[in-house]
Amino acid sequence: MKRIALIGGAVIALLLLAALALPFLIDPNTFRPMLEQKLTESLGREVNLGDLKLSILSGSVTANDLSIADDPAYSRTAFVQAKSLAIGVELWPLIVSRQLHVTGLSNDQPAIALIQAPNGDWNFSKLGGDSAAAKGKPSAPAPGGAPKTSMDLSVKLVKITGGRFSLGKTGGHARPLVLEDVNLEVHDFSASSAFPFTFATKVGGGGAIKLEGKLGPLDPVDAAASPLTATFNVDQLDLAGTGLLQSAPAISGLIGFQAALESNGKIAHIQGKLKAANLKLAKDGTPAKRSVEFAFTLDHNLRARSGQLHQGAIKIGSAAINLTGSYADEGESTVLKMNLDGPGMPVPELAAMLPAMGIVLPHGASLEGGTASVQLALRGPLERLVTTGSLSLDHTKLAGFDIGKKMAAIEKLAGMKGGPDTEIQTLGATVRIGPEGIAVDNLRLIVPAIGDLEGSGTSSPAHILDFKMRATVHTSGLLAPVGGTPIPFTVEGPATDPVFRPDMKSLAKEELKKFTGGDAAGKAAGLLKGLFGGKKK
Repeated sequence: MKRIALIGGAVIALLLLAALALPFLIDPNTFRPMLEQKLTESLGREVNLGDLKLSILSGSVTANDLSIADDPAYSRTAFVQAKSLAIGVELWPLIVSRQLHVTGLSNDQPAIALIQAPNGDWNFSKLGGDSAAAKGKPSAPAPGGAPKTSMDLSVKLVKITGGRFSLGKTGGHARPLVLEDVNLEVHDFSASSAFPFTFATKVGGGGAIKLEGKLGPLDPVDAAASPLTATFNVDQLDLAGTGLLQSAPAISGLIGFQAALESNGKIAHIQGKLKAANLKLAKDGTPAKRSVEFAFTLDHNLRARSGQLHQGAIKIGSAAINLTGSYADEGESTVLKMNLDGPGMPVPELAAMLPAMGIVLPHGASLEGGTASVQLALRGPLERLVTTGSLSLDHTKLAGFDIGKKMAAIEKLAGMKGGPDTEIQTLGATVRIGPEGIAVDNLRLIVPAIGDLEGSGTSSPAHILDFKMRATVHTSGLLAPVGGTPIPFTVEGPATDPVFRPDMKSLAKEELKKFTGGDAAGKAAGLLKGLFGGKKK
């Protein structure tokens, strides 16, 4: 028994010695040309490896450098650059027959540049092309007419840790989106079947992204057109910090959303929910204190970088708005063609979003109570978006704003008395909102304390008002002699402190036309003096 134990111990010792001696007996660098060739043929790109080291205990070969060439149509620099690559291998075939069977690839802190062309192709689209393509030669057509692929590499585990990805476009000036601390795991990789993956990253500038799903089988012509099913989660994505909307720098906020994606390689169907905090939509706007929720269903064309929003439900508190339409990338901008419909929404909910849109109210004023309805069309690129349509307010109050005091001369003529707040029975108008400011037409405002106010005007990007209005007021005061004659007036100055002035020249002209016989000039003069507090002689 003792003898058997001694023999067993000797065998174990010999095996340990052999394991320790193998790295010295087998130079893994003899396999480097074969490994580089196999990877080059599989990826369709030239692959270069640095010095190789064999670890018997971990069953891996480690390269101290890795470089994968980019498609020359996109860049002359490397597509992938890494300081090390660990390649899992089957030891027995390596020891006995010197055959290299790859079981896993682990890449630590690689830098990968992803670039998209205007036609929708990516610089990784041709990954997996044949070796001829890797040498810059045309791919030989397969019997079915399509170029064949030599992506016959099968790996149990592909792993990237601490990577840095950059996503950019050719022919533009926008800085690329940077993904930091990328961690990717692919299990049972094969070009001919779907394989599961997990992906997690931090976004340069703020935010985190997680994806989990299945990809494949890989498209033999365009790897970017491979089928994909995934769920993804985005947390605290900073629109301004990340540069996602560089063409529209006025838009900022923190975005979080969860979504499910199904793609056939051409069209991606996405359904999800989004929540935006600190949202700002105008250059001189201030971040909204209320969050905005958005439930959506859309189909996105991967090559055309365009899509159709089939369902878009916006919620601001209890206010519900429907958004549908299409979008498309044109150069470095995103062009919208959408319609927004919001009936019977609580006014206070919408009022909380006015600062984010750069819309200001008079100093100390706020909207209270009532409902609002909007029907708007959004057209054009994000940075020059034009919004047109109609809006209305019903039974609301502009608290802290005494319109009667602002219209003191008209108030005196009408024999009415104002108050600290302005009760609004109805307000309706058609609007056009664009880079040049806001234009308002067909404005009709019914203020029970005053009467009917009608007119049109503009508000500049600096919020300077220029409105021409007419007020049909209750005539129990000085205007009683002229009946229900509309009083023309102007609204000018900053929106935070508007100035109301009667347009007496227009009023006198209209009244003179009505006067027949008698002292027409005297009546007009008396009317003017009444407006400005003069005394009759």
